[in-house]
Amino acid sequence: MIILQNIIERIIAHAQREAPIEACGYLAGTDDRIIEVYVMKNIDDREDHFSFDPQEQFAIHKKVRQAGLRIIGVYHSHPVTPPRPSTEDIKLAYDPAPLYVIISLMDGQPAVKGFWIRQRTVNEEPLDIEDKV
Repeated sequence: MIILQNIIERIIAHAQREAPIEACGYLAGTDDRIIEVYVMKNIDDREDHFSFDPQEQFAIHKKVRQAGLRIIGVYHSHPVTPPRPSTEDIKLAYDPAPLYVIISLMDGQPAVKGFWIRQRTVNEEPLDIEDKV
C-alpha cells in the first residue's frame, strides 16, 4: 500500500495531540494509494479503545465520495503499546475491506504499520511511503 509522507506525518501528529487517548480516523485514496486523511473524534475518549460518532462517519463518507476518493483504511493510535492489532482490535474488525493502520507512540518513538484483519486473521501490509501526490 502506498501512503504519502504527509499523511504519515498528519496521523502521527494527531496521535500525539490526543495522547493518552487513542486517536482515530479514516484514510482515503484511489486503488492502493492513500492520499487523504480524515481526522475523527474518539467518542469513547479512552486510552485503550476508540469508536467513531455515526453522524461524523456519515459526513466523512459523503466528503470522500464528493472528492472522488474511497475509504481505504481506518487508523488509530496505541499511545503506550506496539503498532500491532490488540486482541480487541482483532475482535472488533468487523469490516474486512479497510486496511487497519496503527500508530504507536510507545517509548516516544512513533511507528506506523498497516494490517489486513479478515476473519480474525492478521496480515501485515507493508506501507510504501511516497513523498509526492
